[in-house]
Formats: sequence, C-alpha cells, structure tokens
Amino acid sequence: MQHPTLRGRGTTVNPPNRFETFWYETGQVDDDTQAETCDDEQPGPTTQFFKDHTKSILTQNDSPDVGFTFSINPYRGCEHGCIYCYARPTHEYLGFSAGLDFETKIMVKAEAPNLLRQQLDSRRWKPGVIAVSGVTDCYQPIERKLKLTRRCLEVLAEFRNPVCIITKSYLVTRDIDILQHLAHYQAAAVFLSVTTLDAELAHIMEPRAATPARRLAAIAKLSEAGVPVGVLVCPVIPGLTDHEIPAIIQEARRAGAQFAGYNLLRLPYSVKDLFEEWLDTHLPQQKNKVLSKLRASRSRQLNEAEFGSRMTGEGVFAEQVAALFTIACKKAGLTGRGPQLSAAAFRKPTPGQLELFED
Repeated sequence: MQHPTLRGRGTTVNPPNRFETFWYETGQVDDDTQAETCDDEQPGPTTQFFKDHTKSILTQNDSPDVGFTFSINPYRGCEHGCIYCYARPTHEYLGFSAGLDFETKIMVKAEAPNLLRQQLDSRRWKPGVIAVSGVTDCYQPIERKLKLTRRCLEVLAEFRNPVCIITKSYLVTRDIDILQHLAHYQAAAVFLSVTTLDAELAHIMEPRAATPARRLAAIAKLSEAGVPVGVLVCPVIPGLTDHEIPAIIQEARRAGAQFAGYNLLRLPYSVKDLFEEWLDTHLPQQKNKVLSKLRASRSRQLNEAEFGSRMTGEGVFAEQVAALFTIACKKAGLTGRGPQLSAAAFRKPTPGQLELFED
C-alpha cells in the first residue's frame, strides 16, 4: 500500500515492536478517500526529546565485522530518518517502534561527558580507539544546541584518547579545533557517509541528513584542516546506488578524502518492512529489481546476520560490488580503510587542569 509521505520524515508508519504485545499505528487514510483528503506530502510530527538515565556511556562489542571495540552514542534514535538504518530496531528495546518513533522520539544522554570522564579515569580503562556514532549519528540536528558530542570530544582530548567519528553531518566541522588537537597525537579520524550523489534521492531516503554536496564540503574542510578524513559508501543499495560507487569515490577523493570503506545494505527485523513500504511509496518501478539483487547477495533473504558476510554480502553480485569498489579506490589513489590510530599519548589529566589543548 502506498501512503502519503510526511515532510522531513523517512517513514510514515510505526510497525509493531517485537517485544510488546500492544502497539499503535499512525492514522492512515483509506485508498478510496486519499486523493480527495490528502496532499502528497503531509506535515511531519514534532520531534520529542527524552532524558536517558543511562549509567554507562561506553558500549563494548566483540564483532569481527567492525574495526573498534568501544563506542559512544550520545543519542538513541536519530532525527536524520534514513529509511534503511540498521539501528532502527534498537528503539524497540525502549518500548518504541523502529518506524516513525525512531526518528521522532530521541533519547538524550545528558550525562554522557561526565560518564565518559569517569570511565576514562578508571583504573580498568585500557586506552584504545573509541568510535563515536557506532549506532546513531552523533551530529544529528539536536547536537547543534546540546553539544553533547563536542563535550565528549573535549573529554577525549583531555585524555588524548584516540577517536573515530562516523557521520552524515556537516556539523562535524564545528569541532575541527578539537579534532586537530587529537590528530596531532595521531588520535583522530573522521568518516563521512555518502550513500548517493543524487540530491533528490538523498532527500527522500535520508530526509534530515546533510545533502551529498554538504558532506563532500565537510570532507574538504576537514582535509584542509589536517584532520584525517575518509568516505564510507554505505550502505550500497543494490539496483539503486551501486552504480554510483566510482563517482562517489572520485568526488570524495577530489574533496580530500584519504581512505574509504563500504557496506552492503542490510535490513534487520522490521527495517525490511519499512524499506519495502518506502520503495512502494517512492520507487515502485524499481522495487523488484532492488529486492531481488539484495536477496541474491543475502542467501535469498533481505538480511543476513552471519559474521564475515553481513557487511559485504556474498555471491556474484556482492563480488561485483567489491570489485567495483576496489577498482574505484585504486583509480582514485585511495588505499586502506583508515589510519592506524595511536593511544601512545594517552594521559590522565591532573586534578584542576584547565587548559584543554596543553602540550
């Protein structure tokens, strides 16, 4: 069923929470009256923010598919509203839906900077790379006001603990001063995620994220400032964006990207239904092509949870994507997935130390 879209939102629906017996659905207009009572695009619901009372800010994972063990996520849920986001089902642990709730009900970890300082100062902490935005984007719109990510970066700079940032937002350039300081100690790297160069496609697929041009501009600004920066072509959506891989790599390299990576689209749990509904609404003629190619790369499924293949897929099509990415990087002169960050300069600040950028 095709639904009218909501302005600035990636989806219009709230699928059932797999952990709850009851759920609610946003009001829908039946097919017979939709043309008479609805515009193509309706005003989206207001975003709500809730205080997250978490007692720990560092999340640990042992997945062999990611290049870090610890990560920080100052926010749960993400206003960017990317329809394909693999993090959507994490909102179900909070009693919300992976659909509209994920992008309109944002949990804010107000104590994140203080919790981070406590954990880095602990005797149990062994200095190592911390990823920021391992799940939801740390530079989503509310960060401009709350500055939780910036304050966390200030703590990391005090301790000189290495950090890797993944984002879709130009707002990351606001924190160039801190990133430059960490880069001096080989302790900072930034990845800008670029899914497509098509601004119209990006608008309906990632409604509140920065435009592709702004992400490339962020790469340029970080590069000019001496901050190691790269591009993530992710997710690669088979039958929709895979053909853009060479162009994305080329434009990112032209902007100043020094390294690159990619992931193939994965659709865990209810994200599968959300993505199918989005295709029905926005790209119905391409739906079968996209889903068939995805299934061909995911053991005839729309998602694959197996370590080793869930990020890149398997089969002929997945191999073609990998080869296309490799050739594109080689032509652009990009090698490796990122710099080797160092914790050698890690130190625990002395009590009362005031100068953040003290050498």
